Amino acid sequence: MSDSGSPTKPTSEPASQSAEQSSGQSSGQSSAAAETRDPLRGSRTSGLWFAVVSSGVVLVLLIIFIAQNTESVRITFLSWEGEAPLAVALLAATVAGLFLAAIAGTMRIWQLRRRVRRESR
Repeated sequence: MSDSGSPTKPTSEPASQSAEQSSGQSSGQSSAAAETRDPLRGSRTSGLWFAVVSSGVVLVLLIIFIAQNTESVRITFLSWEGEAPLAVALLAATVAGLFLAAIAGTMRIWQLRRRVRRESR
């Protein structure tokens, strides 16, 4: 408060930063972290909420896809033959593609980690 009794003007500095400056204990690392920290940054809870909502939307779209593609189709792969609903065949192909992409990505990550370990020695 000022001498006239009117409230002081609010500052945009975080409380921890202004306390460090007034006490004379400003460390470069903590003040830099306080300046770059976003007060509206995402938290674990907001990340989980986004994942739940996104999963719900994908599930609804998947149910609509399956309901619209129920006709049976003939599937032939190498020597295997069979019939399945179109939606099931397409979903199985999608899952197989995602699995192969995940394997390739995992192998690349392992390769990069090995390279970093070798270079750090």
